[in-house]
Amino acid sequence: FDDIDLPSAVKYLIASDPNLQVLGAAYLQHKCYSDANAKKQARSLQAMPKLVKLFNSPNQEVQRHATGAMRNLIYDNAENKLALVEENGIYELMRTLREPDDELRKNVTGILWNLSSSDSLKDRLARDTLEQLTELVLGPLSGLGGSGAIQQNPSEAEIFYNSTGFLRNLSSASQQTRQKMRECHGLVDSMIHYVNSALDVGKSEDKSVENAVCVLRNLSYRLYDEMPPSSLQRLEGHRRNANSTVTGELVGCFSPQSKKAREHYMSADIVTFTEVSKDPKGMEWLWNPQIVGIYNRLLQRCELNKHTTEAASGALQNITAGDRRWAGVLSRLALEQERILNPVLDRVRTADHHQLRSLTGLIRNLSRHARNKDEMSTKVVSHLIEKLPGSVGDKSPPADVIVNIIAVLNNLVVESPMAARDIVYFDGLRKLFYIKKRRDSSDHEKSSRAAASLLGNMWQYTKLHRDFKTKGYRKEDFLSL
Repeated sequence: FDDIDLPSAVKYLIASDPNLQVLGAAYLQHKCYSDANAKKQARSLQAMPKLVKLFNSPNQEVQRHATGAMRNLIYDNAENKLALVEENGIYELMRTLREPDDELRKNVTGILWNLSSSDSLKDRLARDTLEQLTELVLGPLSGLGGSGAIQQNPSEAEIFYNSTGFLRNLSSASQQTRQKMRECHGLVDSMIHYVNSALDVGKSEDKSVENAVCVLRNLSYRLYDEMPPSSLQRLEGHRRNANSTVTGELVGCFSPQSKKAREHYMSADIVTFTEVSKDPKGMEWLWNPQIVGIYNRLLQRCELNKHTTEAASGALQNITAGDRRWAGVLSRLALEQERILNPVLDRVRTADHHQLRSLTGLIRNLSRHARNKDEMSTKVVSHLIEKLPGSVGDKSPPADVIVNIIAVLNNLVVESPMAARDIVYFDGLRKLFYIKKRRDSSDHEKSSRAAASLLGNMWQYTKLHRDFKTKGYRKEDFLSL
């Protein structure tokens, strides 16, 4: 490298001697490792199209160095990424991915991962890569369709990690890209299979597991709004359709609150549940009852990787959100069969702000759909009140976490006198009145309104009035906005 500079290195890329091509690519790889000016200069010297032409050179050393150089050239450089794509680089990369050479495949999947951090390229990357990437990398290296177990050498582990990192970036793009990923044959199955297999062999901390669970969380975002209408209709069952409400269907039969109505709904739930649980394929995994168990195992077994547990609770939050019937079915499954509340509350104790968002969002959904509000109250009220601020010096979680916590307490208080009693017992009143009075920003305004609504509902329990007065609060404190 002593007798070479960038212009001569770029010229070597079009030499007839493969040794010179290797030298030119190796110099570019070395020079552009962390030098932003070198990356810019290389682009101006037309290195990009020349390197793309070498991706599928008959000489494997040339291929390795050309892809290695490109990997460094596009890292943290939006213009170079665009130049690669404009030179038909994606097509050439996918051709190269078919080569049975681990070093090459590491470079190619590394380039794809780098490209996918650019928002403007995500939709195009999804269109041009997903099917081949799933067929060539995700399926085989996840163990799907082979022996069932994950058998990766260190290079294959890196290739798989790069690929799941790529998917993780893509899955946070547009609705169109999420749909493409859900519909890509084998993609969701590979993620599920990998996570399941890793859990079976005690590898829940694995970085590829983190990527895979983040992909699943992102693909379950707005799931009930974006899933195929035929699937949604199946999940909604005969309880609800576009033209009728639950009440409408039951007029002249029995009221929606009656025991008969509840039994009617439960038997309808069981019929759909049994039908949907069978042999999920592809995107069906995202709403299948079995997925709740996978996320629950992650919450219980993943001790160190907070990103994985945050993604698992976020995915659970997504599939239990809203007023769709299936969100309620999965919520009750999580509470009653999976007994998910204790693992979730264990996480709440030590969670940072990012984790608290998804955890309290999940508990909010569960509290809305829980059949036994009293039982849930005894478990959650003390833990959640502990997280609320009660004075100016207190460490306060973000406003959306505070709103989530108050919404949980409200969902419980509306039906459970036990929840109202526990709020008083665990010093919740002081904290709620502090939050209610704090209105110095738009965020605090939201949490203040939520606290006022909860306190208004608590006043309905006349048996607690004496406790309220003992603590120095009057009726107007509860009922004023």
